[in-house]
Amino acid sequence: MTTEFVPLLAIGFVAQLVDGTLGMAYGVLTNAALLTMGLPPAPASALVHTAEVFTTGASAASHIYHRNVDWRMVARLGVTGVLGAILGAWILSNIEIGAARRIVYAYLLVMGLYILWQSARIALTPRTPAGWLAPLGLLAGFLDASGGGGWGPVTTSTLIGSGHRDALRIPALARLRLDLSRGHG
Repeated sequence: MTTEFVPLLAIGFVAQLVDGTLGMAYGVLTNAALLTMGLPPAPASALVHTAEVFTTGASAASHIYHRNVDWRMVARLGVTGVLGAILGAWILSNIEIGAARRIVYAYLLVMGLYILWQSARIALTPRTPAGWLAPLGLLAGFLDASGGGGWGPVTTSTLIGSGHRDALRIPALARLRLDLSRGHG
């Protein structure tokens, strides 16, 4: 057992505990912790997303088993999320490490503040999500892949803020599609 195993196990446990409770923040928390441990942004992002294949897979399987899935919304978020993730991962892999660190640190700070802001926000009057789901998936996929986290905070909080009642179960399924479809490193 290496000396990094126990801290990585603790980071994953705490991040999944938060993610399981809120439906978001696994990637933001784990990526921030890995970067703090000195890992470069691209490998940290790859590790986070590899772990998320299993965590979101379990969540997606549970939602499918309990038949609480809006497959049309999953398709609309997932397809553009994959495209955004491919673009984000390509950009992260092709910029200088120092620049990537600064961008990712700034992004994670903004996402952390965004999560706090959304948690204190009162839900708006419910309305049906329409044409903005595809752009939401594209943006969330891009930010998640290039910043190492953000799919849940962007999609879940936007859906909750719009008054969508299925907000906590949809992003996990679209996220699983996103994780399974892209390369991790």
